[in-house]
Amino acid sequence: MDALKAEKPDYTAWSQEELIKRVTSLENELKLKNSSIQAPLTERKTWKKPRSERAFDPSKYSTRLIALKLAYLGKRYNGFEHHTGHTTPLTTIEEELWKALNKGRLIFPQGSHPLNPGEVNWEGCEYSKCGRTDRGVSAFGQVIGIRVRSNRPLGKKKERAKAPATGNELDKLLGQVEGPGGIVNNKAPEDGTNEFNTLPRKNSLEMVSPPLAPSRTQGEEQDVEPEDLALDDPDFEAALNFDPIADEIPYPSLLNRLLPPDIRILAWCPAPPADFSARFSCRERRYRYFFTQPAFPPIPHHFELETPSKKRQPNVKDGWLDIDAMRTAAKLFEGLHDFRNFCKVDPSKQIANFERRIFFADIEEVDDSTNGLNFVNGPEFVPVGSATSGSPKVYTFTLHGSAFLWHQVRCMVSILFLVGQGLEKPSIVSELLHVDKNPRRPTYEMATDTPLVLWDCVFPREDDPERKDAMQWVYVGDEPGKGDTKYGTSGLVDDLWKVWRERKIDEMLAGTLIDVVSKQGRPVQDLTAGRASKATKSQKVFDGGDTPRLQGTYTPVMKKQLMETVDVINEKYAVRKRFENAEDLKKQGFRRLNRPEKESEEASVNE
Repeated sequence: MDALKAEKPDYTAWSQEELIKRVTSLENELKLKNSSIQAPLTERKTWKKPRSERAFDPSKYSTRLIALKLAYLGKRYNGFEHHTGHTTPLTTIEEELWKALNKGRLIFPQGSHPLNPGEVNWEGCEYSKCGRTDRGVSAFGQVIGIRVRSNRPLGKKKERAKAPATGNELDKLLGQVEGPGGIVNNKAPEDGTNEFNTLPRKNSLEMVSPPLAPSRTQGEEQDVEPEDLALDDPDFEAALNFDPIADEIPYPSLLNRLLPPDIRILAWCPAPPADFSARFSCRERRYRYFFTQPAFPPIPHHFELETPSKKRQPNVKDGWLDIDAMRTAAKLFEGLHDFRNFCKVDPSKQIANFERRIFFADIEEVDDSTNGLNFVNGPEFVPVGSATSGSPKVYTFTLHGSAFLWHQVRCMVSILFLVGQGLEKPSIVSELLHVDKNPRRPTYEMATDTPLVLWDCVFPREDDPERKDAMQWVYVGDEPGKGDTKYGTSGLVDDLWKVWRERKIDEMLAGTLIDVVSKQGRPVQDLTAGRASKATKSQKVFDGGDTPRLQGTYTPVMKKQLMETVDVINEKYAVRKRFENAEDLKKQGFRRLNRPEKESEEASVNE
């Protein structure tokens, strides 16, 4: 202990300068020791491999044409179709699809890059769409066709003589496809433009189904060429052993992870028909327009006065719709008719043919209920002599047709609502369809957009009178071992549940609030209307919106101001665009100039 004490300096006898020098020396020693200890840790902490974007060469991947069935709630979107150079207040469904397809590196549009896709451009993707829904309109069965990246290995065809496949070998190969169909050998474009796009790759194979319209493809060159398939070539073995569904990219699951929650891919078709176009192959489109009964809140009987609304029919009450009259009117739409008085004319397309075929039209009750609004079943609110109970109810105007004009469904619904309110007779439909007698459309308002849904798109074979869908859809969850993609955590149903519950809670709270208010205070029989209520004489007209429109004394449709005829509208548009007339516009403005690429048929056809 004495030795240790002798080694320990006696700092009390040190001068200030000596103490400062000693402290400085100890600090330097401590810093040196710390640096030797911390150096390896610092290196490990700060060392990070530089992140570099992995090179992605699209030409190394095969592609395939598929069809996708999707659903979306349209309230947050500016319609389905994107127009280049046209800025909209809300995004479109196509823009969201474009971003998801690019982010997932499923498409490589000509002239763009997946890391910087830029403007929406479907060039080189064989893209087609079935319908072009307007702003706010939803769809539960929209269909697009598109060529996407595939997991199928590319065949490595060598330049050597090969014996052509025998008939039995070709039959065996074609038998790999479930159902009628086959595998075709794709040929890359001869101009070498497939370096960075989604066009077919050289020596690639993919599934196809027989064409929907064989009569239109008779005499065309067949895609299947046994000498090109080269079944005896081992370099094609991987491509031939590829399962076109189980081994493929899970397209719906991948896209659903990248899309907004109110846009969902429901199914995909791995083998579209050889002549498939989402637009031109569709032979039937189905729409449903939802509305409630009553359409808007009725008022007590003793609040009503002798206004134009009371003089319509004794059993008609504001807010309630005559469902039977609407059904009678809806049936008049069925068949082949000229619908120029049930659409909005777009002179830029110069449409001359407004005939469309309606297969089915009816008013159907939806199995649904709205809680908290039972007050409308009270004797003071239901129409006199009516047996209405269990309201509010939900109905749809269900419509199946070959094709539809711009805003056609919303115009048809608008007229049906006028019939349902007793403002027009069902015969108004026949009058407006009689274009020889009434070539000019009256200026009535069309129905609002949000309740309209593109319900389904049907692709039947041309010789099928029942128009059954011939597409071989693989719905989410149907594949073996993939049921969790539909009902599992973060599955399709789980995603949609979140969207539904948010809106359902809003509905329940609003409905409960109405119920609370309707039960508060004195009974409805004891309430009296004020002078302001008695003075109003504006007619309530329902157009599918949340509240009716007030428009003074109602003017019948056939007495409203008439629009110009279609020919005059088209002619004025052509002159405004500095053409001599409409005929000159068709010759000059729509002329297809000599272009190196094949012009799409879709550009010259109107809906």
